[in-house]
Amino acid sequence: MNNELMVNCFIYICAPQDNKGFGIGELVWGKIKGFSWWPGMVVTWRATGKRQASHGMRWLQWFGDGKFSEVTNKTKGFRIPENCKFCLSCGKTRVATFHPLFEGGLCLTCKDVYLEISYMYDDDGYQSYCTVCCGGREVLLCGNANCCRCFCVDCLDILVGAGAANSARDLDPWRCYMCQPLQQYGVLKKRHDWSLKLQEFFVNDNGQEFESPKIYPAVPAEQRRPIRVLSLFDGIATGYLVLRDLGFKVDVYIASEVCEDSISVGVVRHEGKIQYVHDVRNISRKNIAEWGPFDLVIGGSPCNDLSIVNPARKGLYEGTGRLFFEFYRLLSEAKPKEGEDRPFFWMFENVVAMSVNDKRDISRFLECNPVMIDAIEVSAAHRARYFWGNLPGMKRPLCASGMDKLELQDCLEHGRVAKFGKVRTITTRSNSIKQGKDQHFPVMMNGKEDILWCTELERIFGFPVHYTDVSNMGRGARQKLLGRSWSVPVIRHLFAPLKDYFACE
Repeated sequence: MNNELMVNCFIYICAPQDNKGFGIGELVWGKIKGFSWWPGMVVTWRATGKRQASHGMRWLQWFGDGKFSEVTNKTKGFRIPENCKFCLSCGKTRVATFHPLFEGGLCLTCKDVYLEISYMYDDDGYQSYCTVCCGGREVLLCGNANCCRCFCVDCLDILVGAGAANSARDLDPWRCYMCQPLQQYGVLKKRHDWSLKLQEFFVNDNGQEFESPKIYPAVPAEQRRPIRVLSLFDGIATGYLVLRDLGFKVDVYIASEVCEDSISVGVVRHEGKIQYVHDVRNISRKNIAEWGPFDLVIGGSPCNDLSIVNPARKGLYEGTGRLFFEFYRLLSEAKPKEGEDRPFFWMFENVVAMSVNDKRDISRFLECNPVMIDAIEVSAAHRARYFWGNLPGMKRPLCASGMDKLELQDCLEHGRVAKFGKVRTITTRSNSIKQGKDQHFPVMMNGKEDILWCTELERIFGFPVHYTDVSNMGRGARQKLLGRSWSVPVIRHLFAPLKDYFACE
C-alpha cells in the first residue's frame, strides 16, 4: 500500500512562541475529509523515503497507521462544526445542558461543579474560579471595575487561541470576554441573552422531579383577613418590614431569633409589634398549636456550614447546617391539617454557593426545587440566593420598580461620588466593601476614597435610612446585621402576590 497520502488537510497547531515556524517533532491535530480529527507529528522528508516537501509545505506522519501527508505549514483555526456539541469545561462530547454564559454545553459532572462554584467569591470580591470552567490554577482578573469575573489561562489558550493568556497579561486593564463586544473569540462566544440563560440554568436544575405545589385560588376581597406569620431565623425583621411596606394587615408575627442586636432592631423599629420567642430549637408542637394557625412560614437558616466558601464547613448534617431540619420540623407542624381548606404559604432561603448534594437533600425534604434570585436586578449590589417555597409566581422574572435604587450613586449621601455602578456581595466582613482587583474603596469624597457609610449600606439593601441605628451599635456591628439579612426588593418581589389572599390597608 502506498504510504503517501497527497490530500488537502486542515491542521490545528499551537502557534510557536518564537515565530520561527514549525520544526521537526511538532505535534499537530489534523482533519482529512471523511475522517475524524487525528494527531500527527511534523517529520523530516528523509523519514518518508520520498522527496523534499514543496515550498510552504511540511511532511506529517499520522499516529497509529504511520502514514505520511504533505500539508501546508500555515496554521488554520480549529473550526468547530456548528452541530458539534462538547463541554466547554472539560471537552467531553456527552453534553447534559447548556453553558449559561457562552454558546456551548456542559457535561453532567461539570454542570454540578458550575452549580456549586459559579457564585463562590474570594475575599477580594472576585470569583474564586474561572467563569468558563469553574476551575483553573492560574486566573486572570477582569480589569473592568464593575466586573467580578476571572478566566483561567487554560481556557484562554485552548478556547480563545494559543497565546491568548500572554496577550491578556500584557493588557492593563484587560477586559474579560463578558465585558468585551459581543463577537466570537476563538470558540468562546458570549450568549446575547446570557442573563436570562443564567436564570434558566439554575431554575431548570431539577435534579429531582416533584409534584407541583398546590395552587390556592385567590380569596375574594371581602373575605380576606390579616395575615399570621411565623418567621424562623428572623434576623432584622425584613419579612415584617416588607409586609408592612406592601400594606398587609399583620395579625400575628412570631419571630425566632437569638442575636440580641437583631432583636433590638426589630423591637425598636417595629414598636414591639413583633413577638420574639428566641431559639428555634426550643419551639414545640404545643407552641405552634397555641400561637397558630399560621398563614405564612418563612426562614433562612445560617449558611456558614453550608457555604463552600467556608473551608471548615460541616455541611447540612453537622454544626449550624442542622438548623435546616428545625425549619422543616416546624413547617411540618404549621401546615394545615387534613380537612383544613385555607391558603398556606412558606419560603426557605439559603446561599447559592452550597454543595449540589446539600441542595438536593434540602429539595428532597421540602419536596420542591429552588429558584435562584440575584438582587443585582433590583438593587445596587450582587446577592444571589436560593429560595424554596410555594409562593405564587416565584419563578416570574424579577423586575425593578420605580422605588428601587439600581445604581450605587442613588444610595449615597449628598456630596459623595460613586466610583462604581454596582458593588459586589456585601457580607459580614469589612473588606467585602472594597472593589476591584486593586481593592479600591467604592466612594470618593473631597478628593479621597472612602468606605460606604451605614446609611448607604441600608439603602443598598433596601432598608430605610438609620434602620439599624439602635443600641449605640458601631459600624461593624451594623454591617454584620445587614450582611446576614435579605434584600428588601427581592422579598417584596416574592411577597407581592400574597395581596390576592390576605387583607391590606
